[in-house]
Amino acid sequence: MNKSIPYSNSTLYYRVEGNGVPVILVHGFAEDGAIWDDLTERLKDKFKLIIPDLPGSGKSPLIDSKHALPAGRWSMEFFADCILAILQNESISSTIMIGHSMGGYITLAFAEKYPHLLKAFGLFHSSSYPDSEEKKEARRKSIAFIQQHGAAKFIEQSTPNLFSENFKEKHPEIVQEQVTQYTNLLAPALVQYYEAMMERPDRTEILKTFKGPILFIMGKHDTAIPLEHSLQQCHLPDLSYTLILEDSGHMGMLEEAEKSSRFIENYLTEIEIVNPYQRYS
Repeated sequence: MNKSIPYSNSTLYYRVEGNGVPVILVHGFAEDGAIWDDLTERLKDKFKLIIPDLPGSGKSPLIDSKHALPAGRWSMEFFADCILAILQNESISSTIMIGHSMGGYITLAFAEKYPHLLKAFGLFHSSSYPDSEEKKEARRKSIAFIQQHGAAKFIEQSTPNLFSENFKEKHPEIVQEQVTQYTNLLAPALVQYYEAMMERPDRTEILKTFKGPILFIMGKHDTAIPLEHSLQQCHLPDLSYTLILEDSGHMGMLEEAEKSSRFIENYLTEIEIVNPYQRYS
């Protein structure tokens, strides 16, 4: 079911599928909620899936940054508040959240601001580390490219780099499908996502202090979130569930769809069976 709510002088769109324990699936940079379609098909018979389109992606229009209070600009905290508004609209007081890439950064911001609302969360090709200076410089160059050549050209050049070389060789049609699907993204949205990611703080402490089980899915060939960084973080929580996708880059939900979906399903099922009524605070 497609839904929408008014937010910051604009509209937030999201989708709700299935019934049961609520699970928020937060898409990443240069994506929208459709990136979760395969996982949604697998999980919707067991869980209530809430799948937002972040401002500037999918059906959600761009929100003027001056309305992104309190900072007056987009930030991971602002997007976390977007998720909060959706939860409030759905009358949900306890949930599980899984974020891909930038969606993981948003999930961490949410865990920092609203830990009492999270039973558990997952980082799917994501990291608690802030951008290094080298990473920031790479993002600045990407911003300059977007501003000069437009979003479509940027997506055409950058999206294939998210996949492993082996996957690109075997499944060029899937890579091209992703390129085609997201060439209509707005350049200002991509620029503001980059700026927000560059400003995010180190949230490694959240992994150490959060009381619920944390999921980590990492790609052996991920050039966006290096495997070594994920391995450094996955042992920090009191309880973690870790999957290394041996044949994936940064897009495991497509590169190893069955393996990653099965692992997420088992994670969600197990943490509910262990203590289905627990609410962490």
